[in-house]
Amino acid sequence: MESLIKFVQDEFVTKKEFPKFNAGDTITVYYEIKEGAKTRTQFFRGVVIQIKGAGSAQTFTIRKMSGTVGVERIFPINLPALQKVEINKRGKVRRARIYYFRELTGKKARIKERRFKQD
Repeated sequence: MESLIKFVQDEFVTKKEFPKFNAGDTITVYYEIKEGAKTRTQFFRGVVIQIKGAGSAQTFTIRKMSGTVGVERIFPINLPALQKVEINKRGKVRRARIYYFRELTGKKARIKERRFKQD
């Protein structure tokens, strides 16, 4: 049964190529919103809290602060409305799911930036 599901996903689900990102990274997600007959592109910029699932069922959660209120949004990786994902900053965290980030405020809520060697 699992091989049948995997076959259908491989054959019929269209896969989009997005850059590789992890928990702690600050990303911007551009997605399409339909309002009546009109469509517009909206973006959501925040920190990746978790990446969950595998294959076509993979989702990722982004958290941003809107004023003093924290807003989280879950995006499926194969959402047809997803247009583009941009990585703004690479974060240095020690966990794959940073739920503790929800309780932090102020300077404690900052994530160190990961540095890369350039050849």
